[in-house]
Amino acid sequence: MKSKVLTSLLLASTLIATVATASAEDCAKAPVTVGFLPKLDTDPYFQVAQTGAEEAAAEIGGKAIKQAPSQATAEAQIDFINNLVSQKVGVIAISANDANAVAPALRRAEKQGVKVVSYDSDVATNARTVFLNQAAGDSLAEMMLESMGQLINYEGDFAILSSTPTATNQNAWIDFMKKKMAADKKYSKMKLVQVAYGQESEQVNQQQALGLAQAFPNLKGIIIPAGIGLPAAARAMDQAGLLGKIKLTGLAPATLIKKYIQDGSVQDIWWNVKDLGYLTYYAAQAVAQCKVTGKEGETFNVGRLGSYKVGPKGEILLGPAKIVTPANIEEFKF
Repeated sequence: MKSKVLTSLLLASTLIATVATASAEDCAKAPVTVGFLPKLDTDPYFQVAQTGAEEAAAEIGGKAIKQAPSQATAEAQIDFINNLVSQKVGVIAISANDANAVAPALRRAEKQGVKVVSYDSDVATNARTVFLNQAAGDSLAEMMLESMGQLINYEGDFAILSSTPTATNQNAWIDFMKKKMAADKKYSKMKLVQVAYGQESEQVNQQQALGLAQAFPNLKGIIIPAGIGLPAAARAMDQAGLLGKIKLTGLAPATLIKKYIQDGSVQDIWWNVKDLGYLTYYAAQAVAQCKVTGKEGETFNVGRLGSYKVGPKGEILLGPAKIVTPANIEEFKF
């Protein structure tokens, strides 16, 4: 009997030692390669974010590589997840086209020793360690709704031109806006007539914006929470002589729509995009080295940006965004 107990204890201690060794090996002892997987390869937003990641890599070591699909679909991203795993990157940093559809592939990557963080657009929480968010989602949604209200004097028909039906962040913003309108009397005279989708394509966004104007003759404004969509729609509406009559707001690189912001026909909600890439790289390296595990309250250093803290559900906020108007347009270099 004693020998059986002794054998069991030895087996248990061996198992604990093996697990401890595996856990220790999972923690990188030096900076790793971080594979950035944005929604779309050609989106200038992610290209600028990547310059921030490269700046961070030059400061603390390791490598920031970017690989992304030419179509903004979850299926396309899954292929790139598998490619990054085969390249033995230390961390995948993904901006998801679909939070749940990419999750199984990310969990498989984690089982093969690749850690996962999300940035810009989150994935399922059980498929990543932390989410680097450009700003609090509710805050962005409220700012877009408030901006639309300002532009149309809080009265009349407006539409939303989102990116794709499965985009995590856009869907959350739209849900918040609907609830805010129902609860706040300030928006009681504003009517959301349709949610359309630009499919992360300049041409489709232009067509959809013009289609909304045609379908709703009393349309006063469109909220476009997508970096490609707002500049594309603004150009199309301007060429059709509709910009001004129909006001636009949303999310986009401020410099791409500067002239429309200056003439008062467009507003924008924006933040420092380069800093989002910079923050994501620092966080990815902290996760790789087990300095950050996703637990609420953990803190870590982010170079020139200072100290950051992990919030609920592993969310880390870059900082507050602003409504870009003629008064502050010069603050935004992208």
